[in-house]
Amino acid sequence: MEFGWTAEQKELRSEVRAFIKEHVTQAVLDEIEQNMHKMEEKQGRQTGKPGPLLLELRRKIGERGWLGYSYPKEYGGGGGDMIGQFIIEEEFLRAGINVSLAGSGAPAIMAAGTEEQKRHYLPKLINLEYYFALGFTEPHAGADLAALRCRAVRDGEYFVINGQKMYTTGAHIATHMYLMARTDPDAPLHDGISIFIFPMDTPGITVRPLWTIQNNPRAPRGTCYGEARSNETFFDNVRVHESCLLGRENQGWRVGAMGLNLDRVGAARYLRSVLRDEDIVNFLKSSSFDGYEPRKNDAIRDKVAEMWIEAQVCRLMTLRSMSIVKRGGNFTYEGSAEKVWSPEHGVRVTEAITQILGPYGALLNGSEDAILSGVFAHNVMGAFQSGINHGSVQIMRDQVAKRGLGMPSIKTRRSR
Repeated sequence: MEFGWTAEQKELRSEVRAFIKEHVTQAVLDEIEQNMHKMEEKQGRQTGKPGPLLLELRRKIGERGWLGYSYPKEYGGGGGDMIGQFIIEEEFLRAGINVSLAGSGAPAIMAAGTEEQKRHYLPKLINLEYYFALGFTEPHAGADLAALRCRAVRDGEYFVINGQKMYTTGAHIATHMYLMARTDPDAPLHDGISIFIFPMDTPGITVRPLWTIQNNPRAPRGTCYGEARSNETFFDNVRVHESCLLGRENQGWRVGAMGLNLDRVGAARYLRSVLRDEDIVNFLKSSSFDGYEPRKNDAIRDKVAEMWIEAQVCRLMTLRSMSIVKRGGNFTYEGSAEKVWSPEHGVRVTEAITQILGPYGALLNGSEDAILSGVFAHNVMGAFQSGINHGSVQIMRDQVAKRGLGMPSIKTRRSR
């Protein structure tokens, strides 16, 4: 199958590229990187607001209807389709500007939110006025998310939340928490869970830093999974109104799974896995080591070609998923399949690049002979987490087996 582009889609890509060439300056990119480091160094939640150059850039992008391109105009979007959004995200992300709503909570709100929630949250997520921290993982419930213990106990029109979440990246700068909590401890694991959205300044919330391997030295711009800081977040008798529920009470597993599945569709996720391929190809085209030119080595050329083919599979899987969603088809296992292939491809690529570059591939940011500020070495350190976060590849394989191949669950097989 060959995916083609309509004349309108080609024109859109040309317009976006021309805009980027004119408006995405080095000053904007430098401001983003500097502000990111400020965010990481401070522990207060009110830090990390976009700088004036980025805000002005996003204002100009928004004027063209390119922010939240596939979201309805009444919710602050561009009123376009997912293919157009893919084109816009792909071009801006390659230029170092994130205009994607992946991981923002917006897809779940669009799918399961009330009309009031859509009109309140979506425009603010699109224009960066709001930023959510995702409260899913717990110390004893990582890949097995259904085993979470964070409790939300109803008290009239309110819920009282107690518990702990791990790896709430961005919680120190977020405006809101997007929390999955257990509301019925007597129900089957997947049936007694609810999702809440509430402000981070709600009394009873404590955020503590978890510094990552990318913190010292700091990962350079362009590193996949280069965040220097994550967090652990504690909830001590946090009272939230029932209007903070996203979807129905005790139906949070379905809402959360649907939101995560939709989150996996788009340029942001696919580019996390293939930008490494593009970086090494661009580097090898014009680089040599003491007169040695790796691009002329047949074994290296063969390996790079193999990686490039795998990268195109990532892209085609994403386009297939978007095509299904656009046509109103039944989107079941496709997002899970992408979540298996793309992260594992990313791991294979980083390992291969390390072999191609030899000792230079292990030099981190700040090392005298580091290549491209050590981005390839930092990619190695970040690659392996991609197979765990946002749904582990083992769990995703199980989803593909059950939903895509119709295989019985483990419990069913054991009972036979």
